[in-house]
Amino acid sequence: MKILVTGFDAFGSHALNPASLILDALPDTLEETSILTQKIPTVAYQSLYLIEKRIESDRPDMILSIGQAGGRAEITLERIGINLNDFRIPDNAGQQPQNSPVFADGPDAYFTNLPILAILQHLREKKIPCAISNSAGTFVCNHVLYGVRYYCEHHAPDILSGFVHVPYLPEQTLDNHQPSMSLEMQKQAIIEIMKAMIKERK
Repeated sequence: MKILVTGFDAFGSHALNPASLILDALPDTLEETSILTQKIPTVAYQSLYLIEKRIESDRPDMILSIGQAGGRAEITLERIGINLNDFRIPDNAGQQPQNSPVFADGPDAYFTNLPILAILQHLREKKIPCAISNSAGTFVCNHVLYGVRYYCEHHAPDILSGFVHVPYLPEQTLDNHQPSMSLEMQKQAIIEIMKAMIKERK
């Protein structure tokens, strides 16, 4: 079995992104499952292109995408991606689409098909702050959540995919007093999420 984990680079005014740093800290294997990683740019469609290429080359069984959600205090498992690009700031290529679909021929929304209730229970058993979120926003995180499900529904329906948001790191909050979580806890959360994914898929 294979899990592909993706994480964004830094964007906007941020010098770093915990999503990218988490990828560097993940093991190559977990409970006899291969862990593949792919860093992606915070850029509409280019991010999806890179993920699609990895799906085609590596054929993962599951995909877990990670993004930063400043202001959130816990690990949040995203339930739904909507067919909307409405960027509050430009992406890293300077694009700022507004009120436009991710894919014009797609449905209004896709729900993740990861077992988020089982994952939530597992994280709580491990004493990791977590919650289910019903909004992934309208920036590139939602774009990837929706876009990966769109691709899988059309080309790889057996693949499970979903998205998780992580908080700021403590060093990102020195001047803004926002909630944060250590990189070590974030990394452990992603590992525990994957353990729950593996258990439910077997």
